[in-house]
Amino acid sequence: MDLQKHIEIISDLAEQVGKPVKFMEVCGTHTMSAFRSGLRSLLPESISLLSGPGCPVCVTPNEYLDKAIAISRLPGSVIATFRDMIRVPSSESSLEIERAKGADIKVVYSPLDALAYANSNPEKKIVFLGVVFETTAPTVAWTIREAAKKNISNYSVLCTHKTMPWAMDGLLMGGDVQIDGFLCPGHVSVIIGSNAYKFLTDKFGIPCVISGFEAFDMIASIEMLLKQLVSNCAVVENQYSRSVTPEGNLSALSLLDEVFEPCDIAWRGLGIIPKSGLRIREKFFKYDADMIFSDIDLPKSIQEKGCICGDVLRGTRTPLDCLLFSKKCTPDSPLGACMVSSEGTCSAYYKYRGDSVEF
Repeated sequence: MDLQKHIEIISDLAEQVGKPVKFMEVCGTHTMSAFRSGLRSLLPESISLLSGPGCPVCVTPNEYLDKAIAISRLPGSVIATFRDMIRVPSSESSLEIERAKGADIKVVYSPLDALAYANSNPEKKIVFLGVVFETTAPTVAWTIREAAKKNISNYSVLCTHKTMPWAMDGLLMGGDVQIDGFLCPGHVSVIIGSNAYKFLTDKFGIPCVISGFEAFDMIASIEMLLKQLVSNCAVVENQYSRSVTPEGNLSALSLLDEVFEPCDIAWRGLGIIPKSGLRIREKFFKYDADMIFSDIDLPKSIQEKGCICGDVLRGTRTPLDCLLFSKKCTPDSPLGACMVSSEGTCSAYYKYRGDSVEF
């Protein structure tokens, strides 16, 4: 079926629904794909796409960044992190600013790189910033287990891993945003499986469709959500069946369970969401940077005045509602995390403000 036919079906289904609907694409990759392809401009006016808390860098609160920066100032400490974290503003500074002042901040492409660097530099204390969702968290878990096996004692993880289904639960429990359906994240779902979202449809009656990342994937997924609304049902459907199974990646899930345990954790803009985080289990406390640096002095956490990143992550406002957007806050001079990350909503709005369609 060609694109035009899908759009016609979506328009017909939207008329049958008979009211405006809001679908949230939880994943930042979906947000970027929707903008890059011009998908939003193809949809009927009654269908709105909201961007949710699907960017791990964006939902990392300032308190975490404050601690990472404080650790970076200690003699012999090395912060290993993905590139997106470098420029995120904290309460007083950023890792980029600290690096310019002489802090040892190492950009890595994988936590495996951080572990290898620790193994080859035993005189340094390597702290990896664990800010990822379930997609990459198994890799972090592997490095912790491997460090324990090889007794690499100078490696640790400052852990703030988060799990996506419980963030979606937290959004709906908050009640300040109306969501008629979720486009569930494909990459996360490869690990956790489609069954992980069933409690959302049972608890809230919200349709869920796990979507791939191409524009045609998202169009098909929106069509599936509309069909559920027309049929007055709420189930978990899997459009991304070429990669996602009901049970997920059992080996990865087993590794996560071995190294981490669920915990309540803070999300930028969402507050503390019960059971939505992963903390390092007691048997691996030797590799938990929170434990190693538990007595470190931290500044009072503050947010950039006027920044509405928290509202954007909840889907209650868009970057266009922010007085700082594209004026004081730009990719060259970001004031909020949503402008820094390559998957951030503000970054997407800034980069793809035109209506071009690229199929």
